Amino acid sequence: MTTPPSGPLAALAALATADAPERAPAPAVLADRPDGTVVRSGPTVAKAHAPDADPRDLAARLRIAAHPLLHGILLPPLPVTGPGGFLALADDGRPLTRWPYGSPVRPDDPDAAPWEDAARLLARLHGVEVRRLPGPVPPMRGPAKAARALDRMRGAASGAGAADGAASVPGGLSAAAAVIERAWSRLPAWARAAAPPPRGGTLCHGDLHLGQLVRHPAADGPWLLIDIDDLGLGDGAWDLARPAAWFASGLLAPEIWTRFLAAYRAAGGRALRPDGDPWAELEVPARALTVQTAALAVAKAAAGVRPLDEAGTAVVEACARMASLPAQLGPAELVVG
Repeated sequence: MTTPPSGPLAALAALATADAPERAPAPAVLADRPDGTVVRSGPTVAKAHAPDADPRDLAARLRIAAHPLLHGILLPPLPVTGPGGFLALADDGRPLTRWPYGSPVRPDDPDAAPWEDAARLLARLHGVEVRRLPGPVPPMRGPAKAARALDRMRGAASGAGAADGAASVPGGLSAAAAVIERAWSRLPAWARAAAPPPRGGTLCHGDLHLGQLVRHPAADGPWLLIDIDDLGLGDGAWDLARPAAWFASGLLAPEIWTRFLAAYRAAGGRALRPDGDPWAELEVPARALTVQTAALAVAKAAAGVRPLDEAGTAVVEACARMASLPAQLGPAELVVG
């Protein structure tokens, strides 16, 4: 645990200790990535959002997270500028927010991963009456995030080649990138953030994975969803697509996927039909999340000048299966290739 230095982290440290600056524990950096920096002081967390985050859309998402309809679903933000104000701006314009600290999922205990809790939270989120929320509600950013992953892959691969020569990019990354591009091109326009989704109007998280859940109050409170940067209106199936893609790629055990799916349906989740084959709704989002995951894997491998790891290889292989089949795949083709 390290006390943050001066500069942008100092603004976060000030936010994290705002309630009791003289008595608060020394701030510590929990995460420092290009798309978000997080600092904790005792029961409070402060976050610097991505430099390109739209403050108006983020302010709308914060109002939604604080709304009573989202109580027990999303972790609510803490005020930063007085009653009703949940957003501050750093000197460089980067949005800053405050949150209660929650205990994250333990990566060293996969058997305790709260898949069913995540599914039930999504079902509740998808059932929120959007017309009762403070508007306007921005669009869910899941497809835009997938498109950014492709851009990141392109930039990382070209940068590695420019710096050290194409031969230095290891593990067949150029070939992997080409496979991913073919799979991406076969997605419909809405899944590539090039058109509105055909099934919109549902309040979606936009980036669901187990890192987006915390217990609050910390340690033994109920599970809540965090990270509202991609929250908005869209197709609720997108929120189910990452575990679906992992299952289809062999990265998620069938029994876990079955439990997740059953919990979502039992909780009345609206993104899927109540029984039967779910892949009519899941196929396109699952393909998009597979491509996104593969693109990020290639980008990280290219940046580190190293070959793909086992998980990265699995999702690239899934992209290869998708790229070799007709644009409209059946569910069995997506799962078993």
